[in-house]
Amino acid sequence: MRNTLLLSLTSLIFLVFYSCKTEYSTTELNANFTAEQISDLTEIREFFINQVCESDFKSCYKETNHDSLQALGIGLWNKINFGEQKTLYDRIAKSTFKEIWIICKSVNHKTDEEKKSICANAIGKYQKYLSDIGKQNPMIAKYAERINAYGDFPSLEFQPYNILNNPKNFNLDDPNIQLILAIHYLSLNDQDKRNENWVAE
Repeated sequence: MRNTLLLSLTSLIFLVFYSCKTEYSTTELNANFTAEQISDLTEIREFFINQVCESDFKSCYKETNHDSLQALGIGLWNKINFGEQKTLYDRIAKSTFKEIWIICKSVNHKTDEEKKSICANAIGKYQKYLSDIGKQNPMIAKYAERINAYGDFPSLEFQPYNILNNPKNFNLDDPNIQLILAIHYLSLNDQDKRNENWVAE
């Protein structure tokens, strides 16, 4: 009887343990952002996933022919409707936007034409969030260091090959990784598609 009870209890614990949904850390988000900003970040992540995927994000990312897109000189972000992305910017709080991005000036050195571009806010809360995630993830740590050094969103660590072949650091089910990829790809899409003249204030 005792052995049966012990076996039943062990089986129950096993079932509970393996049937529970994996929980992902929210410590870094909660340490760096307000509740309103976290809500905005969730909206940014969901917007990105809805724009680029028709299925769950992990399957979608794995099934995308990244080599074919790169051969065409584009990336996954090319699926994102920039008009809708600008509407997203209007929906989120200005404080959230400013913790991630700044509008900066880019210059075409052949024509001296000055245009608006989106750059990383290397001293914003998002940068601190990346650094905190990077304490447990060396790929995100390198990415955060490059943003801090250059004020831009570097693509070296975020090549699809690196992401797909490094599931330990790029768990595509983790909302933190999804958010970081969302902001990265939205930034590339903005840099690719924004066409606004720079106006000095």
